[in-house]
Amino acid sequence: MDWNSATTWWIVAGILVAAELASGTFYLLMLALGSVAGALAAHLGMAQTGQVLTAAVVGGAAVAIWHLRRSRMPAAEPAASNPDVNLDIGQSVHVDAWSAEGLAHVHYRGAAWQARFIGNAPAQGGRHVIRAIEGSCLLLDR
Repeated sequence: MDWNSATTWWIVAGILVAAELASGTFYLLMLALGSVAGALAAHLGMAQTGQVLTAAVVGGAAVAIWHLRRSRMPAAEPAASNPDVNLDIGQSVHVDAWSAEGLAHVHYRGAAWQARFIGNAPAQGGRHVIRAIEGSCLLLDR
């Protein structure tokens, strides 16, 4: 079986995509994009050196652009206070009374929870918003 250069580039691109699916890093997809560019260069009849340079330039540029894009993105919130991770963040609960230490027992979603006040104002009974969860303790604010 005689493989041409384009076939080799397509196989390399497929291997990189499979490795990305196994590892979860997006950078391997950028390198696969470079391999696709190398395959297209082979289809256009470029010499082996041109194919390698095309793959390296396209793959390297894609990795650099992706790295710059990721570095400019804001850092993710901790999971304990991230509403994308924990759907309870931002929900309301009613507190009857607070202890002197700023603790209370509340009923939320049919279960008894311990709650801790994390606001700046003095803790008072009434409606509060869940700002974070630490274990089985709701961290509440007004």
